[in-house]
Amino acid sequence: MRIRTQKGFTLIELLIVVAIIGIIAAIAVPGLLRARMSGNEASAIGSLRAINTAQQNYSQQCNGYSGTLPELKTAGNYLSPDLTSGATVTKSGFNVTITGSGLLGTQATGCTVAGTNYYSTAEPLSASTGSRAFATTEAGTIFFASGIVAPTSAAITAGTATPIQ
Repeated sequence: MRIRTQKGFTLIELLIVVAIIGIIAAIAVPGLLRARMSGNEASAIGSLRAINTAQQNYSQQCNGYSGTLPELKTAGNYLSPDLTSGATVTKSGFNVTITGSGLLGTQATGCTVAGTNYYSTAEPLSASTGSRAFATTEAGTIFFASGIVAPTSAAITAGTATPIQ
């Protein structure tokens, strides 16, 4: 009489392994989502810093600040193409915009939209892409507000907005 040896896993053993993988995934996914949101927010802050630097360079040439993102590229290639494709640019889950005011009457060569100040924002597309919204002005400080609405320029001017640390 020959005895057969069974090789392989039983159904119970496979179910236990699947349950363990499920528990590990349930613990890891929220941390992964928080890390992604943090990365998106860091990208938004980096975009606003790039805009501040581009505006300083633009103001040296044009004696004022740009009121549009595409102008920062056309006037002297001060800003990268990923931030100058339109009036509002979506980057890393944030809408990045810029507005200018106090338009100057005379423009330097190559400048079309120079103004006396600007206000730029980076707002998350939804609560899953970021938990804070950011804004900056010609002063160069970046401010934040909890939620998906950036601090207003009036709050920044009044000193009631919170700067990033």
